[in-house]
Amino acid sequence: MTQQPSELIDQHIASLNDWRGERLARLRTVINAADPRLKEDWKWDIPIWTASGNVCALGAFKDSVKINFFKGASLPDPHGLFNGGLNAKASRSIDLAKGDQIDEAALQNLVREAVAQNAGGR
Repeated sequence: MTQQPSELIDQHIASLNDWRGERLARLRTVINAADPRLKEDWKWDIPIWTASGNVCALGAFKDSVKINFFKGASLPDPHGLFNGGLNAKASRSIDLAKGDQIDEAALQNLVREAVAQNAGGR
């Protein structure tokens, strides 16, 4: 029986028994609350959110957590959240180290912008 994406994400978060698991769990909550059209998915062994296409992904690395926006280069970022992949043609990321804070409302706005862009609303 194939596992659902949400179950795979649960397992992934549980496997990170340090600050990264806690951070991914919180980011997941913030992302899911941003737009009702978002759907959790599991691709490339990482959590992905989709809505008429890929929106964003969460990755856990040795010393950081990364939120990657697949079409981030074309999204407005008035709060300056993007701090990674700034030279990439399409994507942008937000890299967070232990203890880094993020403006959750601004993150939700970025997610909403990405969803709207995928839906042709921008």
